[in-house]
Amino acid sequence: MDARNTRADVIASGQGQGHAAASQSTRQLRATGIGAVAVLLWASLALVTTLTGRIPPFQLTAMAFLVGGLLGLPRAVRGGAALARGLPGGAWALGIGGLFGYHFFYFLALRNAPAVDAGLIAYLWPLLIVVFSAALPGERLRWWHTAGAVLGLGGTFLLVTGGEGVHLRGEYLLGYAAAAVCAVVWSAYSVANRRYPQVPTDMVAFFCLATAALAAVCHLVFEDTVRPDGWQWLAVLALGLGPVGGAFYVWDHGTKHGDIQLLGTFSYFAPLLSTALLVATGRADASWPVAAASVLIAGGATLASADALRAARERGRAGPSRPRRG
Repeated sequence: MDARNTRADVIASGQGQGHAAASQSTRQLRATGIGAVAVLLWASLALVTTLTGRIPPFQLTAMAFLVGGLLGLPRAVRGGAALARGLPGGAWALGIGGLFGYHFFYFLALRNAPAVDAGLIAYLWPLLIVVFSAALPGERLRWWHTAGAVLGLGGTFLLVTGGEGVHLRGEYLLGYAAAAVCAVVWSAYSVANRRYPQVPTDMVAFFCLATAALAAVCHLVFEDTVRPDGWQWLAVLALGLGPVGGAFYVWDHGTKHGDIQLLGTFSYFAPLLSTALLVATGRADASWPVAAASVLIAGGATLASADALRAARERGRAGPSRPRRG
C-alpha cells in the first residue's frame, strides 16, 4: 500500500474523530442550555404562586401538573400509546416517583417545620446532583465542581435566611427529615434520569398526569377544596406552562443529554432570580444578603463551569476545521 495513502487515511481518521468529538461537545452544550431553561422557569415559581391566593398546595400541584401534562400530551400521543406501554418499569417509577415524591415530601416538610429551615434543607439538591453525578459512566467529580456547588449553597443560605442564620429545633425533626428526603429524591431523579436516554422527553406528559392524579388523591385526603377565581385561574395556567409543568420537559432533556454537573450548579440561580423578581415587583426588599448571594452563586457557577468554558475557548481559537493535505 502506498505510504502517502496510508498517511492520508490516518489523517482522515483523526479528523473524523475530531469532528465527532466536537459535534458531541456541541450537542451536550446545547442540551445543557435547554436544561438551564428549567432554572429560569423555576425562578418564577414564588412570584406566580403568590398570585394563586389560598389554594391548598396539593390542590395547586394537581391543577398545575394537569396543565403541564396536557401541554405535552399531543406529542406524546402522536408517539403512540404502545411507546408508553413499552417503557421500562424503572423509567415509570423514576419519572412519577421523582415528580410526585419531591412535591409530596416538600409539602410534608413545610407542614412540620418553619418554611426557611425546610426550604434551605430541601435546596441541598443541587449540591447532591454534583456529588451523585460522579457515579455516572464517563463522569468525574473534580474539585472545582464541588467547590462551585458549595459556593452556590452558601449563596442560597444567605438568600433564604437573610443573613440571620438557622436555628434547628427538635420539635421540627419530622419536617427536617422530610426536607432532606425531598433533596435526595430530586437529586437522585435528576442523576438517574441519565440512565434512560432512550426514553423520549415527550413521555414526561404521562409522568405529569400521573403526578396530578396522585396529588389530587392527597388533596382529597388532607385538604379542603378552594375554588379559584379570576386571576387565580391564569396563575394556575402559568404554573402549569412554566415552573410546575413545562420546566420538567426541558429539565428531562438537559439531565439526559447535557452536563449534569453544570446543571446542578446553575440551579442555585433559581432562588437568586426568584428573589430578584420579587424585589422588582415590590413583593420583597433588596438587601446586602441578596448582593452577597449574587456574588457567591455567580462565582460558584463560573468555577463549576471551568471545563465547559475552557472547551469553548479552545474551539473558538481553533476555528473551523480544514482538511489537511497529505
